[in-house]
Amino acid sequence: MPTRTITGQHTRTARMDVHEVANVLVHGLGPTLVAALTGSKDRKLPAKWARSDGPTPGPDFTRRLQLGHRAWAALVQDEGAHIARQWFIGGNPLLGESTPLTAIREDRGREVIEALTAFLRDEPDA
Repeated sequence: MPTRTITGQHTRTARMDVHEVANVLVHGLGPTLVAALTGSKDRKLPAKWARSDGPTPGPDFTRRLQLGHRAWAALVQDEGAHIARQWFIGGNPLLGESTPLTAIREDRGREVIEALTAFLRDEPDA
């Protein structure tokens, strides 16, 4: 039931401190990919966000981190970290062959969640 997984993950992510959200993504994807996901030009900034005493990301960065975390956590739960990483960086036909990472950076949240749901349901690509 991917929809339940994604909805439940929204609640869990919303209750997390943004530094913890960043920490999970930095450990899973690495700071360079997290910088790309958020649109940060500084690839070292996500590692700083991941520290509990680090700077707090601005609202646009936070929104993208939270969406990235929701997708990451749902994928890891159902598929494991290796598949989750591949999903983020691979071209996706449901996103016009953009990567989910790029779609998150471009604030295409609805499309990302639809692509994630289809993947978790093991639906054929469009």
